[in-house]
Amino acid sequence: MTVYVTGDIHGDPTRLSKNSFYEQKDFFNNKDENVVIILGDFGLVWNRDKESKQEKYWLDWLNKKPFTTVFVDGNHENHKRLSTYPIKEWHGGKVHEIRTHVLHLIRGEVFTIDETKFFAFGGASSHDIQDGILDYNDSNWQEKAKKLDKQGKYMYRVKDLSWWEEELPTDEEMQHGINVLKENNNMVDFIITHSPSTSELYLMSGNNLYEPDVLTNYLEDIKVTTKYKRHLFGHMHINKAINDKDICLYEQIIRLL
Repeated sequence: MTVYVTGDIHGDPTRLSKNSFYEQKDFFNNKDENVVIILGDFGLVWNRDKESKQEKYWLDWLNKKPFTTVFVDGNHENHKRLSTYPIKEWHGGKVHEIRTHVLHLIRGEVFTIDETKFFAFGGASSHDIQDGILDYNDSNWQEKAKKLDKQGKYMYRVKDLSWWEEELPTDEEMQHGINVLKENNNMVDFIITHSPSTSELYLMSGNNLYEPDVLTNYLEDIKVTTKYKRHLFGHMHINKAINDKDICLYEQIIRLL
């Protein structure tokens, strides 16, 4: 099998077109033998109530590719809609099936591909909410949004429209990840997440937009207690190797297997 990985796509998967991701020309349409991992902020399960025309177009486009697209969730996903998709098993772990060959890797699962183990844990804190979070269920939210816009305050989101509190994990999800890792003797080859760990955050963040949270601290603990070869994460919108084990990806596509 071949496995590639890339960072946030924010609803625009054209990075995976033949002209950009030319390696797929050798895949011979064997979707089950070729995998592309997206490190969160997939952005194609975003519309509030149902799949938009644009989402449908791009999800169908991905589903026709000669590979299976899998992703961990980021903070730019509609987590409520994600949870409504059917759950199935894929390479030993649980996924949400968005399309037959477009899959969401559920938090805390381990997937084994060609005897290589991947621990997946999505989620991250939104860092563009300094001006507040409005509530879609508040009948006055649009007026409040207009007022913020007039004040030049654009760093806000709307709960259940452009922000979901499920962007950060529950205690149950974090404990599930710990339990699954214990079942694997706390040994995996790759840790794949959207969020960095706390130490990675400090090393990379040059401003005050990014602050440690329950998830970055959790990932820090996971890295300490787990033997792993690489931690791959997105979120920071940069391609950077922090050291020989911890790598942040954005537009770059790299091969793992």
